[in-house]
Amino acid sequence: MRFAEDKTAARYRIRAYAPGRVTINEDVFTQSLVVTPGRILADWAPQSIDELRAEHLAMVTELEPEIILLGTGATLRFPRPELAAPLLDGGIGLEVMDTAAACRTYNVLVSEDRHVAAALIIGSGVRCEE
Repeated sequence: MRFAEDKTAARYRIRAYAPGRVTINEDVFTQSLVVTPGRILADWAPQSIDELRAEHLAMVTELEPEIILLGTGATLRFPRPELAAPLLDGGIGLEVMDTAAACRTYNVLVSEDRHVAAALIIGSGVRCEE
């Protein structure tokens, strides 16, 4: 599925997603990553929600987002509660959804000039129609 063009100042926009890949601007990513309006961390380690650790989320919080969208792969799966607690204690919102929904939500929040970070698990594939 392709997204419509947007006139925001964001440097990085999700342009498309399909099973096992996300397109940001013109670059295709097939491994898990973190994207903000101004930065991409292409080497984000967890390839499944089961691999998610506190240090992975700590990398995301260093980007100082107001909200983190955690895309958990093809299906919605919640992380262990102890992983989310430090975010909430630090005043950072956490929204958990499947990766396809996280891609769509990221673009909406970026269009509102929100400082959002999308932590996208791609390893299990994003299930949606192009």
